[in-house]
Amino acid sequence: MAHLTEPKVHMGTITGGEARELLAQKPVILLPMGSHEDQGPHAPMGDYLLAEKVAELAALRATEMGTRTVVAPVLPFGGADHFGPMVGGIAISQATLARVLEDMFGSLFRNGLSRVIVINGHGGNVGPIVEVTREIYRRDGTLIPSLYLWRIAYGLLPGILGAEKAKAVSGHGADPLTSLGLHLFPEMMRPDMVPAGRPLQRNSKLDIPHMTLGAGSFEGAEVGLPIEYDEVYNQGVGGGDPKLSSAETGAALVEKLTGLCARFIRHYDQRMPA
Repeated sequence: MAHLTEPKVHMGTITGGEARELLAQKPVILLPMGSHEDQGPHAPMGDYLLAEKVAELAALRATEMGTRTVVAPVLPFGGADHFGPMVGGIAISQATLARVLEDMFGSLFRNGLSRVIVINGHGGNVGPIVEVTREIYRRDGTLIPSLYLWRIAYGLLPGILGAEKAKAVSGHGADPLTSLGLHLFPEMMRPDMVPAGRPLQRNSKLDIPHMTLGAGSFEGAEVGLPIEYDEVYNQGVGGGDPKLSSAETGAALVEKLTGLCARFIRHYDQRMPA
């Protein structure tokens, strides 16, 4: 959903002539990544839309602060993990995602554009990002940091809502993504389809409680479980109650996320000059 901004920050909206002039200045480039999977019956499947929007807002904020920043086209398909059973979901293997990242970075590096920050919005992307950026760093010392938006947002929620409410609303299909969606893309949301919150289900094969997606508990010890999400979640919702989500929470999260990302971009620019 890249659109025109003032100044232009989406690389897909910059003309060839503008690119030759702007990119010669070696701006910081943000690479947004997300997924296309079940986010609950009330939310768009493409959480990559949220990652792209946060990257856009951060780029505009950083540019205002004096660090010219642009946003590469979003990678909409996440690394495959637990969400294969969702009809209409599209994921790519983590090996394929790693190769895609290698090629994208290679295309940018070929023309001297190596000041890149990954803006990630999907847990299944973490492994390939680490693998590829570590190899690049080992090879030539180029440092490509990454910001995992939703992990950061989970940490911000207690400061916005208080610890008790943050715990009640935090989870897949709830916050942070539902509140972000209600604020950024209210026309896409279906509040009438929000399901009731429900505790995570017990693992039917081992008869132990699930701690989170991919992990159970045995005598207090974490046990890794290679399960699918629909064995644990209620219609894509797990661990949090989306009925507690709100556009107001989303607005506060956007402000904090955008500000933090912009400040990091500025810090990166000062430490890694063009």
